[in-house]
Formats: sequence, C-alpha cells, structure tokens
Amino acid sequence: MKINTASFVISNSHVNKCPSEKIAEYAFIGRSNVGKSSLINMLTNHKSLAKTSNKPGKTQLINHFMINNEWFLVDLPGYGYAKVSKKTRNKFQGLIYDYFNKRLQLVCTFVLIDSRHDAQKIDLEFMQYLGENAIPFCIIFTKSDKSSKTTIDKNISRYKKSMLQYWETMPTYFISSAVDKNGKKEILSFIKNVNNDLKK
Repeated sequence: MKINTASFVISNSHVNKCPSEKIAEYAFIGRSNVGKSSLINMLTNHKSLAKTSNKPGKTQLINHFMINNEWFLVDLPGYGYAKVSKKTRNKFQGLIYDYFNKRLQLVCTFVLIDSRHDAQKIDLEFMQYLGENAIPFCIIFTKSDKSSKTTIDKNISRYKKSMLQYWETMPTYFISSAVDKNGKKEILSFIKNVNNDLKK
C-alpha cells in the first residue's frame, strides 16, 4: 500500500464525538515513550502528522487521521507510566477503555512494544485485556535500530514464551524502526489486505 494522503480530522476526549462514518479504523497504542508518534509519521510519510515529544504522555486525546480517503488511523493515549497526575492518568485509562468497548468501527489495534526491553508485565496485561474482550490486535516491536538483532530476537522470544501460556498462537507481529523505516512495507501491506477482505 502506498499512502498518498494523510490528514488530521479530529481530536477529542469522548468516544461519542469520534467520526460517525462507517469507515475502518486502525488504532495505535503503547506505553508512553514507545515511539508511537514517530512510527505513525514514518508510516504516513509525514514529519509531523502526529506530534512527537521527549516527554511521556504527550498524546492525551483520541486523534483521528484520514488515510487515502479510505480508512482512519487512530492515535490513542499511551497506557502505563507518564509524568502526569494520578487523576489525569486515570482519565487517560477511562478514555482508552471507552474507545475499545464502544467503537464498532475498530478493525485492528496495533500494540506498540519497545523491542529493546524484556517482556513487560503492563504490556502483557494490556494484551490479555484485548484478548479477553475479543478485540483484534497485532504487535509492533518498535525501535529496532537501537538494538542488535540478537537482543531483539531474545526479547521477542520471551514475549512469545509469556503469551503462549495463555494463547494458542502468538499474535501477528512486526519489527519496526521509524529511523530506517524497517517494517513499513509489512505493516501497510497487512492493512491493505484487511481492507480488501472487508470489501468482499
């Protein structure tokens, strides 16, 4: 898939204010500072479509972007650690779960995980929530340019080991880098194939 157009549509703090069009949505979410904004910009060929920041917790709203006038890319607030108040953090979590529980247009969620680290409990618990609620998702292991292939393979292997305790198979996953564009072709091809299946 080639992304020809990518435009911001709306940011909001309430699921009921999301776009009403019956258009497929692909949500991107991960722990704070996982490289989500950089990945979105890389996938869409934009330098600043999604706002990047060195400060965790930058994304605080549900952000919709129209891609190729065909599907929505949805940038969600990060879960887990962020330098914000407990009240604000709880607000983020409520917004996230409202989106997943109510948004019928959601086709697939991309859970972003930092490939540099060993399996994290918070990531495993979040994916367990998605599975228990029958929310389709894939994993994107980010920042692959910052570690050796050996380290990345070792960390992914540990995620597999942890997840296969509860899952029959490992979910579809991609290895990516916003710097060298690793994984871009594979992620966009996956979205294209899902969109084609929806048209059948």
